[in-house]
Amino acid sequence: MKYLSLAETYQQLESTSKRLDKTTIVAQFLQKTKVEDLEITTLLLQGIVFPIWDSKRIGIADRLVLKAINISTGISLDDLEKLWKKTGDLGLVAEQTIATKKQATLFSSPLQVKKVFSNLQKLATIEGTGTVDSKLKIIAELLTSASHIEAKYITRTLLEDLRIGVGDGVIRDSFAYTYLPKLQELELGESNKEYLSLSKGKTLIVENKEELTKKRLDNYGFISINDPDKNKQRIIAREIYNYFLEQIDDAYSKCNDWSKVAAALAEKGLAGLQTISLTPGNPIKPMLFQKAKDIKDAFAMISKPAAFEYKYDGFRLQIHIYRGDIQLFTRGFENVTAQFPDVVKTVKEHITADYIILDGEAVGYDKKTNKYLPFQHVSQRIKRKFDIEKLAKEFPVELNLFDIMYYNGKSTIEFPFHERRALLNKIIEPKARAIVLSQIIVTDNEEEATKFYHKALDAGEEGIMGKNLDGIYKPGSRVGFGVKIKPVMESLDLVITGAEWGEGKRTSWLTSFTLACIDENGDFLEIGKVGTGFKELEGEGVTFQQMTELLKQLIISEKGKVARVKPKIVIEVNFEEIQVSPSYSSGFALRFPRVVRLREDRRVDEISDLRQIKEMFGTQ
Repeated sequence: MKYLSLAETYQQLESTSKRLDKTTIVAQFLQKTKVEDLEITTLLLQGIVFPIWDSKRIGIADRLVLKAINISTGISLDDLEKLWKKTGDLGLVAEQTIATKKQATLFSSPLQVKKVFSNLQKLATIEGTGTVDSKLKIIAELLTSASHIEAKYITRTLLEDLRIGVGDGVIRDSFAYTYLPKLQELELGESNKEYLSLSKGKTLIVENKEELTKKRLDNYGFISINDPDKNKQRIIAREIYNYFLEQIDDAYSKCNDWSKVAAALAEKGLAGLQTISLTPGNPIKPMLFQKAKDIKDAFAMISKPAAFEYKYDGFRLQIHIYRGDIQLFTRGFENVTAQFPDVVKTVKEHITADYIILDGEAVGYDKKTNKYLPFQHVSQRIKRKFDIEKLAKEFPVELNLFDIMYYNGKSTIEFPFHERRALLNKIIEPKARAIVLSQIIVTDNEEEATKFYHKALDAGEEGIMGKNLDGIYKPGSRVGFGVKIKPVMESLDLVITGAEWGEGKRTSWLTSFTLACIDENGDFLEIGKVGTGFKELEGEGVTFQQMTELLKQLIISEKGKVARVKPKIVIEVNFEEIQVSPSYSSGFALRFPRVVRLREDRRVDEISDLRQIKEMFGTQ
């Protein structure tokens, strides 16, 4: 496949903000894609060249890209800098300058998707002497061979900032459009005609969703509902479509790789999704929990009796064992095995299994007082590349385990919680201040649960978790199988998209930060600014100096004191209230926001989403 075909699809996607339009555009593109190109193009549609769980990243700095544009166009770095400041987008700089480049390459052959993909992947693996020159050569080669449209999107992919508004929801829906039978009675407004045009072949007539389990759907192009009531036809069609989406979501939750899901659907349709399973070494999204107002509300949400566990103030850790090889992942899929040799040693000594995936929390503790420490202390270890053994002694952690998703060749996520907990009891050999199971009670008594809640708070924990005893483990979902109970209003994890330089003694610091949530298309929507909660001295919490150092290298453009930054840094923010506000693109603003901590364990696509904020606003 020619890369230009993909670049033109990017352009179409960037030109519309309508989700149904984006879904149709992606589906039409996938239909034209050969099976051998499918996994590559699915990754590139997301602006990545490795699955999100893979720790490898392209990792190219803005300045290196600027130099590559200089080499491939002959335009001076000064002129490119000016254009960059004007547009705030190196992709546009590449597009505009390549269109009028001075050093046009004669007889260059069209760029192929496989060539672009291969070169981009290479960039992540180059190490050692001459690394910068080698990377520069690869980038310049691509840009020299590219048309202006191709150069725009190659540049944005290099910088991991594609800006086409294609999130998980669009990818998932486009798969349903492309690979599954079309529902003739499904109402999609203006997109109906395009949706139905994506299929051909026989029509399967059904009366309800349950009939689908008895048929091989890959033999059919359409599904029609056999019911005289037009309204009922539409309802059943929507139920079937939602069932398709749930099946796709479930498959994705087991592998976190849309390219693998696409390949399975293309080969065998809905039945192909059954071939996707959990695999140790491939991290999955942790199950997330809704917030309950109090113990009474918790019981109403998860039923009686229920299990209650401490909610620890540490960082979520997923433990994988594959043939004796132990790997540790944060909830953002960062592989931190090297940073926690003490945890690896503990797991090796106290867990009996050849293949396993566990969910837990690593909590720091003070060796002198033996008391748990706040998250900030242990978070210093997550990004550290040097003095690892020294830090492990300074900031030891205890591994608190509370769930198991895979055990010796079998997924356990469909097991009820009480069975998963019993299995944990069987295979974990606990040792205080090394590896333990989370503190737990099972009760149907509100008073007993309330006492347990206060006991957790007295121990310095954040609160407690309530779990439905028959609940399954649902990766990445806030479903009704579990709740959290905390004494303060729900905080939000938000990404910083802008900042302002301070005044007086703070002129050298960025001191006010624009915050954004994420929508279903993967776009960032601003929700306010924060400038409180930061500390003056290192060691007391997040400092202005620390934030300035992190954000300076991410500045895209500046106007006066205001800087626009790449959305890379995630922070947790508390607030008093969510208010409706036309001033911000989300439609909401936070009243009295205050920074709690840096969330180095969170990926940008994991931040609080607009739907969650709307729900919180509605329950205030």
